[in-house]
Amino acid sequence: MNHINRRSVLLAGIGVAGAGALAACSSGSGGSTPSLVGPDDSVVAAAEKKRRTTGRTRQVTLTAARAVLDLGGGVTADSWAFGGRTPGRELRLSVGDTLAAELSNQLPDRTTTSVHWHGIALRADMDGVPPATQAAVRAGRNFTYRFVTDAPGTYFFHPHVGVQLDRGLHAPLIVEDPREPLRYDDEWVVVLDDWVDGVTGTPDEVYAELKQGMGGMNGMDGMHGMDMSGMSGMSNTSMSSASSDASATPSGSGGMSTKFTLMGARSKLLGGDAGDAKYPYHLVNGRVPADPDVYTGKPGKRVRLRIINAGGDTAYRVALGGHRLTVTHTDGYPVQHEQADALLVGMGERYDVLVTLADGVFPLVALAEGKDAGGMALVRTGSGRAPMPSVRPEELNGMIMTASRLKAADDVRLPTRKADRVHRIELTGGMGKYDWGINGKRFDMGDPTANPVLVRHGERVRLDFVNRTAMWHPMHLHGHTYQLGTDGPRKDTTIVLPKKTVSVHFDADNPGRWMLHCHNAYHGEAGMMALVAYQA
Repeated sequence: MNHINRRSVLLAGIGVAGAGALAACSSGSGGSTPSLVGPDDSVVAAAEKKRRTTGRTRQVTLTAARAVLDLGGGVTADSWAFGGRTPGRELRLSVGDTLAAELSNQLPDRTTTSVHWHGIALRADMDGVPPATQAAVRAGRNFTYRFVTDAPGTYFFHPHVGVQLDRGLHAPLIVEDPREPLRYDDEWVVVLDDWVDGVTGTPDEVYAELKQGMGGMNGMDGMHGMDMSGMSGMSNTSMSSASSDASATPSGSGGMSTKFTLMGARSKLLGGDAGDAKYPYHLVNGRVPADPDVYTGKPGKRVRLRIINAGGDTAYRVALGGHRLTVTHTDGYPVQHEQADALLVGMGERYDVLVTLADGVFPLVALAEGKDAGGMALVRTGSGRAPMPSVRPEELNGMIMTASRLKAADDVRLPTRKADRVHRIELTGGMGKYDWGINGKRFDMGDPTANPVLVRHGERVRLDFVNRTAMWHPMHLHGHTYQLGTDGPRKDTTIVLPKKTVSVHFDADNPGRWMLHCHNAYHGEAGMMALVAYQA
């Protein structure tokens, strides 16, 4: 019912499996930037002490290891996973509980890893981001993440090393509210994932091909929607209409291989180009459509669906055939309730919805937006034949909910306040050289505090995401939730469409060093990341 995936980078030279080793990191560029709050400075511990706590501690062990995964329908994948399953086993706590999660790194080939607790406003030294907040955990070593979960909601966890996010290493994290105002009879956690690992290749092979860029590809006539601003002699131009049947070209023959590169994925909802990578399968709760996960219930019961997109490169349009959805939360925070036929869910986003179950067998379809593929699970409340795996319920073409249509619930809306600091966050780069970046710069893993986005404790901060590229980007901020506009939903991940600007506001109330990045696993690894850093 709950399942996992993704991401890996080699951090050679960072050998200590702990956070404290990085506390003394100084800013780059020869000390030209102000002194920054370190991941385990005293102000981080002081902020943690202010969090409301129940005094209870939940202890778990997360073993990251190679696993042969049964994806259903006779499909197996030689991948990596937590506890031998994907998604990993759900963690469920109450608000104020302390989580003590020991990561045991049993990955092969001396592979380092970490765990990032996506969406949780936790203490900075537990955020799991090498090299910014801790050293990567070496193979054969353990590291314990310990923090208070002080905000209810739907979250998940995954590695933050390279493109390990696109393997089987992820699982839901649900923080319950003992004073939950919603009334419902049951819950169903729904994890969406695009899958390549151990089937047609590995995420590292996908990334190696993508980072060649489109500059070496033969037959470039007619490729539409790909920002080629990084290509020599083609600045600020676009190619026009990618052929979906572009044949693979051996890299040794002078052209770019397209074994893993997706051509021709187009979506009006996403403003054009829908994605970079080819995936042979799209999973719902770790199962292929031919052998789906099944939720069994009773007609008339009200069920809360907690929907998590743990994918690496795919937005999903999600609908439950024969039902309307009442949207109640996004990224863990309540919104003013809205009715919808379907949802658009970008990588890293989560939505909670309520449904009142009808009588029969119904497909929950996660259409891979713009990719002519998708995943499926089933809801069974009575007799009837299961629909075909290729079913496309009419709700997919009805009213499609996006975050821009939602408003924050009154009790979580940020108080009106003028921004103390405004940062322009330009999303730059393109497929030409696969040179994704922020403000024209790729994030430097060797010097993570170079070019920080500076804030001070207590400030109201506005970030203006200005997408200069021809592709959409789901932008994720660690350690905080921001508000879209002045009264939009509270979120930590939001879709920024091509050539559009999205402004978000947050209160700088969680000191430390925090990543801001595109949650497309391959865009982030290519460099579309920045460090939001508190000045000491």
